[in-house]
Amino acid sequence: MIRIDNIKLPAGHAEADLKKKIDKLLDMGKSKRGKDSIRYSFRILRQSIDARRKPEIFYVYSVAIDTDSRIEDKLLSNKGKLNVSKYIHKQYELPLGYGDTEIIGRPVIVGSGPAGLFCAYILCQCGYKPIILERGECVDERIKSVDEFWKSGMLKPGSNVQFGEGGAGTFSDGKLNTGVNDKNGRNQYVLDTFVKFGAGREIAYTAKPHIGTDVLVNVVKSMREYIKENGGTFMFDTRFTGFASDTGELKEVYAVYTGNGYYKSDLISEGCIDTDISYTISDNKGEAGYDIRIRTNCLVLAIGHSARDTFKMLKDKGIEMKQKEFAVGLRIQHPQSVINRSQYGREHCDDLPAADYKLTDHTSNGRSVYSFCMCPGGYVVNASSEEGRLAVNGMSYSGRNSTNANSALIVGVDSKDFGSEDVLAGMEFQRRLEERAYRLGNGKVPIQRFGDFRDGVASNKPGKVIPQIKGAYDYADLRELLPDDLNEAIIESIEHFGGIIKDYDMEDALLAGVESRTSSPVRIVRNDELMSSITGIYPCGEGAGYAGGITSAAMDGIKVAEKIIGKYRLPDSNAE
Repeated sequence: MIRIDNIKLPAGHAEADLKKKIDKLLDMGKSKRGKDSIRYSFRILRQSIDARRKPEIFYVYSVAIDTDSRIEDKLLSNKGKLNVSKYIHKQYELPLGYGDTEIIGRPVIVGSGPAGLFCAYILCQCGYKPIILERGECVDERIKSVDEFWKSGMLKPGSNVQFGEGGAGTFSDGKLNTGVNDKNGRNQYVLDTFVKFGAGREIAYTAKPHIGTDVLVNVVKSMREYIKENGGTFMFDTRFTGFASDTGELKEVYAVYTGNGYYKSDLISEGCIDTDISYTISDNKGEAGYDIRIRTNCLVLAIGHSARDTFKMLKDKGIEMKQKEFAVGLRIQHPQSVINRSQYGREHCDDLPAADYKLTDHTSNGRSVYSFCMCPGGYVVNASSEEGRLAVNGMSYSGRNSTNANSALIVGVDSKDFGSEDVLAGMEFQRRLEERAYRLGNGKVPIQRFGDFRDGVASNKPGKVIPQIKGAYDYADLRELLPDDLNEAIIESIEHFGGIIKDYDMEDALLAGVESRTSSPVRIVRNDELMSSITGIYPCGEGAGYAGGITSAAMDGIKVAEKIIGKYRLPDSNAE
């Protein structure tokens, strides 16, 4: 196969135009009788946008072409006309061999976010039958709970924007780009898997792929059904509470069922009870809550960045963890037309996706400020998971058709800001900020116009930017939320960014807080085999401190599955 790069087509082109352009580049169809035409097939490897000559915008393609080897050799020798090179597809391959250690019971995975889902997906394909414990609800019920929270403010601490099937990324922009250096094809495998389970095929090749929360929920459900069909077991409303070990090796996992949908007969009929899972069930059938014990020597901790009770439990159990730097700040909204005008040279662009941006600044007080999780045509969402504390995030649907763009503007923080070297000091720092945000907004998302924030005046009415927020909101003085030097850095950076994107520093740009869940506040230490200080426990994904988004978390889940397969012998009952 060969690869041709830098194929340009104008914005708004038809799908058939790409093939016509390839035909022309390859100088095909010269003979009227067609005897000189070349048969070939192609697939898109990458699609990006070139806006350097705005408002004249181009799509730029790289394609892989499969044709007769003699034709390929001829094209490769004609590099003066074509940007052509040899193409070798890097295909991810499932692990081929199994380890020698006996697996007791079944692997247990805590968390059904991208790390846990992809770990379970790989294990199922290789003959293992994992049990997935998820404290939140299945995604359909979770959507109902989140919508109810945004309408009424009634929070379910166990199932919300942070917890539940699909993880925190389910209620986000669904960005799938990552900076992880991937030599084994895991990144492309993740994208192709999302396509297999219902995402649009364009995410496999666009330079900045995203799914959108409305599509992602269906992808997550389809992956769950595949895992169940191949022997996996999902237990929702089931919170991981601890484990037992002997001489440094895992022996048992403990959890508690907190919902009211399962009773003993349901668990038996759904295949959840087997010789490796035991239950202590309340005699009162109408009473929710019972303890679960699972005998296993393989546990994956794909717990997510907000599992604060789990972090504390792991610390108390002596699992080695370290403080990790992260970032906090505010989320800013502008009219999407402002961003489009700056990036594309025009405010309205039906033939182009809603424009995005990425901004960084090093301020005069030594702080670095950067945009994070930018959501074109998106919403600010109340992403709280604890009573009396409030956090925000950004979310987009697949169409990215909200009237506003939003992004977090965040500042890096570390132990000097936390005020302690304790491993959970960063987590407590997050909590203090979220408590202030809750008080400032009286339980609602606190918002403020940028001009008022800069001048230290509490906002009391909207300006030209109409809030696009999921959840109730109230005007406040956000200067009372973050430490003074972080506020100063954010103000200075917004004014600086106004010189890059016209009107970025507009008086009516709308701020909301607090953006505190940018990444995990801890790293659970693991060795070269990806195990913690307890043999058989595998910290995994963003919550464990080894990923920073949907795709990198999914890739880490795959890596952990590979290590499990390389260590544990396939159970006899699952062997072919």
